[in-house]
Amino acid sequence: MTAQILKNRYVLQEKIANGGMAEVYLAEDKLLHRNVAVKILHEEYRKDAEFVGKFHKEAEAAAKLSHPNIVNIYDVGEENGAHFIVMEYVPGDTLKTLIKEKKKIPLADAVRIAGEIAEALSAAHSQGIVHCDIKPQNILMMADGHAKIADFGIARAVTESTMTYSGNIVGSVHYFSPEQAKGTYITPKSDVYSLGILLYEMITGNLPFTGDTPVAIAMKHLHDAPLPLRSFDDTVPPVVEAIVMRAIEKDPNMRPTSADLARELRDVEHLLRGNTAADLDATQFLGNLKEAEVVYSGQDSKTKSDKLGSFFKSKVFIAGLIIILALGFLIGAVISVGKFGGGEEVSVPNVVGKQMNLARQVLEDAHLRVNVAETYDASVPAGEVVSQSPEAGAKVKSDRFVSIYVSKGGEATEMPDLKGLSRTTAESRLKKMGLTVGSVYEKASSAEAGTVLSTDPPALTKLKKGEIVDLIVSKGEQKKTVKVPNVTGASLDIATESIESLGLKVGRVTSEKSKQLAGTIIAQTPSSGEVEEGTAINLTIAKSETTTNANEGAQKNQTNDNVEKRETSPPPPNKGGDAGKNQ
Repeated sequence: MTAQILKNRYVLQEKIANGGMAEVYLAEDKLLHRNVAVKILHEEYRKDAEFVGKFHKEAEAAAKLSHPNIVNIYDVGEENGAHFIVMEYVPGDTLKTLIKEKKKIPLADAVRIAGEIAEALSAAHSQGIVHCDIKPQNILMMADGHAKIADFGIARAVTESTMTYSGNIVGSVHYFSPEQAKGTYITPKSDVYSLGILLYEMITGNLPFTGDTPVAIAMKHLHDAPLPLRSFDDTVPPVVEAIVMRAIEKDPNMRPTSADLARELRDVEHLLRGNTAADLDATQFLGNLKEAEVVYSGQDSKTKSDKLGSFFKSKVFIAGLIIILALGFLIGAVISVGKFGGGEEVSVPNVVGKQMNLARQVLEDAHLRVNVAETYDASVPAGEVVSQSPEAGAKVKSDRFVSIYVSKGGEATEMPDLKGLSRTTAESRLKKMGLTVGSVYEKASSAEAGTVLSTDPPALTKLKKGEIVDLIVSKGEQKKTVKVPNVTGASLDIATESIESLGLKVGRVTSEKSKQLAGTIIAQTPSSGEVEEGTAINLTIAKSETTTNANEGAQKNQTNDNVEKRETSPPPPNKGGDAGKNQ
């Protein structure tokens, strides 16, 4: 880039980064007297008109975001063919640099950073903006340790132009979602997946999926299960592992929303830092305490065995012992199914809506035992608790069994072939099958407007009832628009030639008395602007006000004959000239 000043305002000082899409410069905003970062697109992107349009549209939308964990966008523009974004300047390193230096981030810090990113994503998603390229290189770390997401807008524009529409696999393959790997439509849940991968890397120091080629890694995103976090570090609390593994589920429907993920991470951070104000319904980390209980229980049992050993060896008491044991089993069975006995009374926590592993741990932390059963429920994501028995708030004795019923999702079904059906018919059929109609995308096509072109997922895919199906429907053939020519003052033949040369046609032709030369065009409708090809242009022709009645009658007959001939016959061959040369 040779220009040193953009828009006579931003003075480029030094290049501070160079990526696959753009170069980043530190610059001074002469108007507001502050440092800014200016990202200038590489030349190959400037040649793609579709991308440039998306780039400006997405960047302008992202500029409306205001969040402490999102890099502010101040300006978007173009100068001498160079398209650029002016952003908040954040001194410091990227999260990727921090991970390389530390190998892995301390757990509490990793959860906090991920929580800040999730909150920023939640704010963006609520405005209908998806980032599409969450990775540590796009997370800027401030001096106080807080994180800011960069590249909102530009990431989505690049992804849409280079992936969704062409089907190519591009971008940050280690972090992108299975739906990005497939080249299908991207939703806010794609950002959640990428953040889950990022949190996995921060905690373990490893990426869940690696390979020799981008395609090999993409296939692992689609088909392979990642190693559990605790296989790298068994001190990672199970609840943290459960949150990460839920975020990187292959099925977007099984991932939390960015808002839910932010809330879960915030609760876990409070617990990790020992904040007693945290939600008591959340899982508590009692690993050391449980180990102590096991040790104590073993010692106590051993002591009792030593004291009673000789007693139970006596034959005199064998019969009595059998009776006592039988009664003990009977009493234990009663205790296990009721709230009787001498145990401590506890209140059953509410675990409905929680993931199975999290629900189990919450109940066990409350000194209750858990019985798990599965059930189909299309309204509840697979893996979440649909109901529980006893219900939340019930008072029972400790060690009581609590049954939780975990959703298996909807019953299995097969995606029908909806291609060629009307949108209304397709939506009705999906609803009757227990499937949910998701987003409806329009695409220019020669098919009749409203006709289904394809679906996501495609036909014959195995689905569970309740799953979301997106429709891609035709919005009809998009006609080219042309500028309406000004043919006033021209003869009817020349006006017709000019109109039809642009793909338009002559509509109704009428005559009107005028002081202008008889036979010339004195008015047209529409008179200006842009219209679709094939649009009819109505014309008004002048007829003389000063001729004698005889001449007027003859001229009128001649003009009418010409008009009638024009309405019923094709235009004469081109004899040269045009409307612009008729004056």
